[in-house]
Amino acid sequence: METIRTEVAVIGSGPGGYVAAIRAGQLGKKVVCVEKESVGGVCLNVGCIPSKALINAAKQYDKMLHSDAMGITVTGATVDVSKLMNWKGGIVDKLTGGVRQLIKSAGGQIIQGTAKLRSAKQIEVQTEKGPLLIEADSIILATGSRPITVPGFTVDNQRIHDSTGGLSLKSVPKRLAVIGGGYIGLELGIMWAKLGAHLTVVEFTDQLLPGNDPELVAVVARKLKKLGADVYLSHKALRVEEAGGAMKLWALPRSADEKQGKEIAIDCDHILVTVGRRPNSENLGLEQVGVKVDARGFVVVDKQQRTSVPGIYAIGDVCGQPMLAHKASREGEVAAEVIAGHKSEMDAVAIPAVIFTDPEIGSVGLTEEQAVKAGHKVRIGKYNFAVLGRAMAALETEGFVKIVADADTQQVLGIHIVGPAATDLISEGVLALEMGSFLPDMALTIHPHPTLGEAIMEAAKAALGESPHVVGGGQKRA
Repeated sequence: METIRTEVAVIGSGPGGYVAAIRAGQLGKKVVCVEKESVGGVCLNVGCIPSKALINAAKQYDKMLHSDAMGITVTGATVDVSKLMNWKGGIVDKLTGGVRQLIKSAGGQIIQGTAKLRSAKQIEVQTEKGPLLIEADSIILATGSRPITVPGFTVDNQRIHDSTGGLSLKSVPKRLAVIGGGYIGLELGIMWAKLGAHLTVVEFTDQLLPGNDPELVAVVARKLKKLGADVYLSHKALRVEEAGGAMKLWALPRSADEKQGKEIAIDCDHILVTVGRRPNSENLGLEQVGVKVDARGFVVVDKQQRTSVPGIYAIGDVCGQPMLAHKASREGEVAAEVIAGHKSEMDAVAIPAVIFTDPEIGSVGLTEEQAVKAGHKVRIGKYNFAVLGRAMAALETEGFVKIVADADTQQVLGIHIVGPAATDLISEGVLALEMGSFLPDMALTIHPHPTLGEAIMEAAKAALGESPHVVGGGQKRA
C-alpha cells in the first residue's frame, strides 16, 4: 500500500476543511486534504452557494413582475430553468476551482477518496486506484453533515427530494410540498414559489423557523400568505401516495390525542424533505481509535477543537450546532493555528445566523425571550423599514430592526433584523456584540443617509427613547 507522510491531514474539504487546510499551509505545515465527493463540500456544491444563486434569480424575476408601482411594466418574462441551472453550475465551478487552487497555493495536496481512521496517526483512503495510507502528526475531521430522512418519504430526487435535489429540478413544479418549515425548507420553498410554484409547508412544531424570534417569523409568514402559500403548523407528515402520476401527501394535526385527529391530503407534484441535518460521523473509525461522540452522533471537542484523542481535531457540522458554514470556517482556522502552536481558541461572543427567505432574517446574540430567561431586565428598540427612505425607494419596506439590551447597563445583548439585506446588515450587529457595545455606542455612530443601515442606528436610539423619527422617541420595555 502506498504511504504518504504529512504533518496535517484534513478529512473533508467543505468550508471548514478547506479553510483548515489553507490556514495550516499558511503556517508552514505540510497538508493533505482528503475529499470523497466534490471539493468545496456541501456548501459550495449543493448548499449555500447554489441556493443563494437561485434565490437571487427568483427575487429578480419576482421584482420584474411587481414593478408597476415604479411605472415599469414587464411583459413576456419567462424562466428558462435549464439555463438557470447552467448559470448556477457555472458559479459553483468557479468557486470550487478557486478552492482547489488556494489549497495548492498553500502547499496542500488534495486526494480524492473515502477516508477511515486506522489509528490516531494513520488514515486509510480508498481511491479509484486502490487504497493508500496517510501518516500524519495531526488529523482534522471536517466531514460535515447530511439531510435527515423522514419515515414514509424515500428520497429519490425525482419527485421526492432532499435539499440537494431541490436545487436541481428540471422545471418549475406546479405544486410543491415542503416537509419542514425551517430555514432550508422556507428558503427553497419561497424561491420556487416566486418562480411560479404553488407552495405548501408542513411544519411539525407550532412555529415556522423554530428557534427564531416570533416577531421576525411573523413577517416572513405574512409574505408566505401574499405568495399564496398554504402553511400547516403542528402537523406531522405521515406518508405519500402516488396514483396515475399524481401524488398526495398525508399529514396529521398534532394534538393531545392524535387518534382523534383527522388526516389531511395535500395534492402535489414534488415533495421537498427538509427536517434538519445529521453529522457524518459514522464509518470513520472513530470508535476504534477512541474518539468520543455524543448521543446524537456529534464529535465532542473543546474550545481548541481537540477531540478526546490527542492529535485528532474536529470542526464544523460534525462537532455540533450551530451547523453553519461560517462557524465551520472559524473552527478550521482555530484547529490549524492550535496545531501550529499558536494560542488560539473558539471564543466568539456570538455566532450570527442568516436566513435567505423573503424578507431575509439576520440574527445575533440573545433574543428578547432568551435575555429575560437569562435574568436580564430588557430594553427593546425597534425601527421599521416601512418608514425608511431607502427601503421605500427599493420597494422593500417589510420588516424591522430589533435591538435587545440590558435595561440597567444598556449593554447590547442581541440584534435581530427581518427585512431587505438583513443577511448583510447583521454583520454590524456581530461586530457590536464582539466589541461589547452599549446602546449609546450604536446610537451615536453616524450612519450614512439614505441607507438601509440607518435602521440599526435608529433602533438603538429608539431603545434609548431618543429617535427623532419615531413618535414618542421609540419603544422601550423592561
